[in-house]
Amino acid sequence: MLQINQSKVNRWDQHGREHTVHVQRTGVQRTLRCATCDWRKNAQFLPWLKAEEHLAEAHQATVDPRDD
Repeated sequence: MLQINQSKVNRWDQHGREHTVHVQRTGVQRTLRCATCDWRKNAQFLPWLKAEEHLAEAHQATVDPRDD
């Protein structure tokens, strides 16, 4: 069975710059790392929501590429 141990959350700011938070899985723990500012956080629950919150608060990046 294939296991996905890495994913990412992308958002764009009002100036068209892309910001990415990488989500890496180790067991039940997820580690979040922002490629823009090197912010890091461990999260067991709702890691993608926490990644979205960081992008919105720290970088004002709220445009989801899937909304087109």
